[in-house]
Amino acid sequence: MSETVLVTGGAGYIGSHACKALAAAGHIPVTYDNLSRGRRHAVRWGPLVEGDVGDRAAVAAALKAHGVASVMHFAAYAYVGESGTDPALYYRNNVIGTLTLLDAMRDTGVERIVFSSTCATYGMPETTPIKETMPQRPVNPYGETKLAIERALRWYGEAYGLRSVALRYFNAAGCDRGGEIGEQHDPETHLIPLTLRAALGFGPPIAIFGTDYPTPDGTAIRDYIHVEDLAIAHVRALGYLAEGGTSSAVNLATGRGYSVREIIAAVTKAAGRDVPQRESPRRLGDPPTLIADPSLAETLLGWRAEYSDLDTIVRTALAWEQRQHNAAGEPRN
Repeated sequence: MSETVLVTGGAGYIGSHACKALAAAGHIPVTYDNLSRGRRHAVRWGPLVEGDVGDRAAVAAALKAHGVASVMHFAAYAYVGESGTDPALYYRNNVIGTLTLLDAMRDTGVERIVFSSTCATYGMPETTPIKETMPQRPVNPYGETKLAIERALRWYGEAYGLRSVALRYFNAAGCDRGGEIGEQHDPETHLIPLTLRAALGFGPPIAIFGTDYPTPDGTAIRDYIHVEDLAIAHVRALGYLAEGGTSSAVNLATGRGYSVREIIAAVTKAAGRDVPQRESPRRLGDPPTLIADPSLAETLLGWRAEYSDLDTIVRTALAWEQRQHNAAGEPRN
């Protein structure tokens, strides 16, 4: 069934991919974004409403004006390091902003939301693969703010009848296979685009933070998931709620991890160039391995990652980085 969906943060990396997936599924995505970190050109599959999630009246007006049936909520700050140096910013935007959004939904009778959560709510897991039932002990303000909203969603459900799916993703990566949208963070902190830029000669050498982890090659292992797979999972979660599904929290991952050195090797192969690199000490709070058990997503949502093999992730990200670099007209080293 087609419906209109308010996509907060729909001008961002994952939000814009979700808008494309929604349109492909026959829905109408309405992007609600203040463009502080999103990109106007990424809004291509529905209207853009410029506004802040912290403005209750503006959110309610957008929900009413467009006849919104459900919300996908991506609008959040997501830099772990920044959250540590400026936690007030993160609590104000990620927590207060989201509670304001939920109250605007109450004002207008919108009772379904798909929430962009994170594996950062688990903190330093004692075992892997990580299941949804494992303790959530965040080790940074970013993870704490996401967990605060997961808990709020439970109580809003109990008190007000709100139904939600919180999607805890692991390492989002890759770019739209059609080449229309991609990853444009400022600053960029993700390993794959930074490694590609180092290989292509318009970024500094890639820093390998820790080479003495208890892993096969000594570097940290992460579960990478293609951004299109994430977008499809959001559409599946929307359908699950539309069909009367109860509130849930679900991991989005592949169940397979890659080390930093494996990422570097994949980039070297795809780009046909060596990757300049330097070894650095471990970063505080970085666990050796983060791999999830994604079985609940398949059981509950009928979802399994389709595009998250490492070759596809790196190939799509490489094409995007090359396109963006060439469009900028910068000389290649």
